[in-house]
Amino acid sequence: MFYNTGIYTYIWLVTNKKPTHRRGKVQLIDGTRHFKKMDKSLGNKRNELSDEHIAALVNFYANFEHDATSQLLGDMLPALDGKPAKAPRICSKLFDNRDFGYLKITVERPLRLNFQTSPERIAHLDEQSAFANLATSKKRKNEVEHAAEVAAGEAQQIAIRAALEYIDASILYRNRPAFEKVFDAALKRADLKLAAPVRKAVLAALSERDPGADICRDAKGRIEPDSDLRDTEIVPLPADIALPLPLEYDNETGHDKLLRLVKPHCEAYLAAEVLPHVKDAWIAHDKTRVGYEIPLTRHFYVYQPPRTLETIAAEISALEKDIIAMLGEVV
Repeated sequence: MFYNTGIYTYIWLVTNKKPTHRRGKVQLIDGTRHFKKMDKSLGNKRNELSDEHIAALVNFYANFEHDATSQLLGDMLPALDGKPAKAPRICSKLFDNRDFGYLKITVERPLRLNFQTSPERIAHLDEQSAFANLATSKKRKNEVEHAAEVAAGEAQQIAIRAALEYIDASILYRNRPAFEKVFDAALKRADLKLAAPVRKAVLAALSERDPGADICRDAKGRIEPDSDLRDTEIVPLPADIALPLPLEYDNETGHDKLLRLVKPHCEAYLAAEVLPHVKDAWIAHDKTRVGYEIPLTRHFYVYQPPRTLETIAAEISALEKDIIAMLGEVV
C-alpha cells in the first residue's frame, strides 16, 4: 500500500463486540521490522510479509500481552566494545483508552500597557487602518463627493494630532484608565469626538506592552488577556475519569459536561507546572479542547547508544590515512 511514497501502512482492527478483557483497552502492535526483501521493488518499497511474519503478528493480537517480544527478530545494537549485540524487540503494548486522550488548554496572561504621546508613537497612527481610512472614500463615481470626504478625513486626522499636543509627551502612563482620562480631556478641549474604531486605533498607536504596567481591564472589570503572551499546554486526561467520556457530539453544549469534570484537573496542572514560573497566568476554560493521539513511533522507540569516542577517533584516523595516501598518489 502507498508503494510510491514513504508512508507507513497502518492496519486498524475496530469492533464494538470486544471480549471483556479487551474492553477499555487498546493494543498497539509494531510490525515495522517483520519483513523479508522482495526480489523486485514495488515503487520505492521492497519489503513484504512472509507467512511466518503474518503468523507472528496474528499471535501478538491473539495473545493480547503487554511488552511481548518478537521471536523472529531483534535489534542490532552496538555494544560498548564496538561489537554488535542482539536485543529483543518489544512489538506489543497494551494501554487504557484514556492514555491517548489529552486536553489542550489555553493559558492566558494579562495585558499590560503603557501610554505616551511622544513623536515616535504619534508616528504609529498611520499604521492603524482605522486612522488611515479616515482619509479615504468609497464614493468612486462622484469625484466632488469623493474629494470632499477625503478632505474631511484628512482634517480629522490633523485635528487628532493637534489634540494629542495637549498631553505632556514627557509623561509615561502605566495605567490605562489614567491615560484615558487625560486623553478624553484633550479631545474635549479640542472639541473632538471620535468613533469607537478610531479611538481604539489611536490608543493602540500610543501604547506599548510593558510588564511593569498595571493590568488592563474591560468595561466589566475583567482582566484582558494579552494575545502575544497566549500559550497552549497539552495535559493528559485525569487517571480517575470514568470511561466512556461524556462527549456530547449531538448536543449544542458540545463538551461542556466533560470540561466541567476536568476543570479541577486542569487547574491542578496550572498550579504545579505554570504558576511557579508565571504567577499571573490563568486558563481560558472556554477554549479547552479534547484530542486523541496514538504516537506509535514514540511507544516503540528503541534507544541506540552512541558510538564510543575511541571508535569515532579510530575511524577519523583511518580516514586521515586514506586521504594522505590518495594525495600521495596524486603528487
